[in-house]
Amino acid sequence: MRKVIGLVAGTVLLSIVLAISGCISDNNSNQDNLQPAILKISGSTTVLPIIEESAKKFMTENRNYMIEVSGGGSGLGIKESGENLNNIGMSSRDVKKSEFESYPSLKVHVIAKDGVAIIINPENPISGLTKEQTIKIYAGEITNWKDVGGPDAPINVYTRDEQSGTREVFFEKAISKADITKRAVVVASNGAMKASVRADKNGIGYLSIGYLDEAVKGVKFEGVEPTEENALSGKYIVSRDLLVVTNGDPNPSEKAFIDFLLSNRGQEIVKEKGYMQIK
Repeated sequence: MRKVIGLVAGTVLLSIVLAISGCISDNNSNQDNLQPAILKISGSTTVLPIIEESAKKFMTENRNYMIEVSGGGSGLGIKESGENLNNIGMSSRDVKKSEFESYPSLKVHVIAKDGVAIIINPENPISGLTKEQTIKIYAGEITNWKDVGGPDAPINVYTRDEQSGTREVFFEKAISKADITKRAVVVASNGAMKASVRADKNGIGYLSIGYLDEAVKGVKFEGVEPTEENALSGKYIVSRDLLVVTNGDPNPSEKAFIDFLLSNRGQEIVKEKGYMQIK
C-alpha cells in the first residue's frame, strides 16, 4: 500500500477548517449554498509540500471544498490522472511520450521550477563532483571516496525508485541515463533521502533543492552550486519544471485550485516551500 503523506482531508481536519471558516463566516456566508467540491490530488513527493499548504489555504477560503492530497511519485500521479483515479496529478518531471500515448487527453500545467542537488553527509570534506565522477560513482565503477579526493572510505550510493520524478531528472541530466549500480539503496522520498544521507557519513544521494538544509551538503556539480538562482539562470543544469496534470481541460473546481496555485498567494507558497516561482 502506498504511503499516504500529508492527508489534508478527512472528517477531523475538514471540521477544523469549517470551524475556522465559521469564525469568519461574514466573509464566507455567500458560500453556504454552494455545492460541495471534492478534489483528489496525488503524485510527486517533491510537489507535495506546495500542494498541501495551498490546499489548506484554499479550503479555509472556500468552505465547500474538500481536498485530499497524497504522495506516491510522479509516475503514479500521472497514471492516476490518465485513469481518472484523481482530479489532479503532481509531477516533478515532464510527461513521457509513452504516457501521452497511453493517455492522450492529459493536460500539463507548470506551477513552479526546481533543481536536483547531489548530496553527501556534512562530515564528508568533498565540495564538488564532475559529471564523469558522478556517473562512475552511480555505475559502481568508483567505490571509494579517496578516488575523488575524499577520505579512504567506501561510497554508499542512494537512489530513488523508478516512479520518482526526482530520479528521472537526475538520471537524464546528471548521469546521462548511465547505469545505476544494483548495490544502490532505494529510498522512497526526498525526506527519506535526506534522512538516509544525514545518517550515513559515507553516503551520496540526490534530492530537490527545496529540501536542502544543514542536515546534508549539496555539492557543486561541474563547478556550479546547486542554488535556486543558478537553476533559474540555467547555469545549474540538473533542473526541471514542477507540474500538475489533468485528464483533459480542468473542470471548474479543478481550474479554481490550479488558478490559486498560479496566483500571487499560490506563488508565495511556492517560494515559502523553497522552490522557484514562475510568476
